Amino acid sequence: MSHPTQLQPGYILHQRPYRDTSLLLEVFTRDHGRLGLVARGARGPRGRNRGLLQPFQPLLLSWSGRGELGTLTGIETAGAARHLPGAVLYSGFYLNELLLRLLQRLDPHPALHAAYAQALVALPDATPRALRLFEKTLLEELGYGLLLDHEAHSGAPVEPGAWYIYELESGPARTVQHSPNRLVLAGSSLLSLAADELHDTQSLSDAKRLLRAALGLYLGGRELKTREVFAAIVTPGSRS
Repeated sequence: MSHPTQLQPGYILHQRPYRDTSLLLEVFTRDHGRLGLVARGARGPRGRNRGLLQPFQPLLLSWSGRGELGTLTGIETAGAARHLPGAVLYSGFYLNELLLRLLQRLDPHPALHAAYAQALVALPDATPRALRLFEKTLLEELGYGLLLDHEAHSGAPVEPGAWYIYELESGPARTVQHSPNRLVLAGSSLLSLAADELHDTQSLSDAKRLLRAALGLYLGGRELKTREVFAAIVTPGSRS
């Protein structure tokens, strides 16, 4: 593990107790990607910075050490913590879980770091749209970007008034049948997602089905814990 010569923008994705007085942190930094860091003494009586070691707080971090686990050496706030009220809080933890499950350690994604910061700002006012746009960027950054504006095999442009079967590892193919066993989406929804719009109910619904299916493929079918929490505490219409 390399360590920065100056404080590095980052966020805490997860923390848990480590040994007697320390915390084990999973952090997402702009230029170094996802890291594991030990915050020594953070839970002890002299742990001065524990209040900063919270999710959704923009931070500046430094660390030392090599290998899989470094040691936190410096921390400063980089702005006000993002306030995620009520059920929106679970959407924030959903973003964190996606990063923890899909990002490799020490794999930098500056554009994804920026998209994460933008999503945290947008979540309270436009939760479904913010989630979908982040999911799209995440897939693109992992090398699994979705083909949205052209048919997979013919290369023909997607038409807003047509319907398409979406094959996850290739792309859309035009159809006239609405099979309940296939991922059938409106052309207008595909184009809306391609343009980062998603301002109507149809496009948001279709984007959710498509992105959830795509993420499920790369998660290996493993259910996310935050989705299980959503299923238990919120109504179907407000889930992520």
